[in-house]
Amino acid sequence: MAAPGGTGPVGPFPSGIDTPEAQEDYDKLRRRVLWSLPYGLYVVGSRHGDRRNLMTLNWATQVSFDPKLVGIGVEKTAVTHALIEGGRSFALCTIAREDRAIVRKFTKPVVDDPGAGTLNGVAVHEGRTGAPVLDQAVAWIDCEVRQAVDCGGHTFFVGEVVEAGFQRDEDTEVLRMEDTRMSYGG
Repeated sequence: MAAPGGTGPVGPFPSGIDTPEAQEDYDKLRRRVLWSLPYGLYVVGSRHGDRRNLMTLNWATQVSFDPKLVGIGVEKTAVTHALIEGGRSFALCTIAREDRAIVRKFTKPVVDDPGAGTLNGVAVHEGRTGAPVLDQAVAWIDCEVRQAVDCGGHTFFVGEVVEAGFQRDEDTEVLRMEDTRMSYGG
């Protein structure tokens, strides 16, 4: 079993890959292939009761047109996982390429200042579900969880879009994983 964050060889392995060294080499190759998949880089807001959080996230996709469903993959050990599970909602925010530094602010649990309306010193507002939305996001999608799919070390939360909007020009280029030195997955 791999350690959190995807470290260590993980099967299955093709036939002929039967020594620990061969498994390690194959696992490294497979990771490089998986890292080559294009990903966006987002900030996801979550809330359960009075507790709020924003987290950097890269596993997100639209999964249905009718109804409008969006899915996100969240590591089970993350604070955000517990908040989405309890609050049954999330807000997915797209970030402008020029704002790439902001995603680093949300790789750890945040400091919430409700009086100032900030998380880690960054302004937020509530979406319809109560999940925090980053004020400087290009766009946001507020979702109510309809299904949670166990995916090993992560849960794939499928949410129905209940509100969405742009906060910047629709032509603003949004951040992608390859725009940063960050990597997650493999």
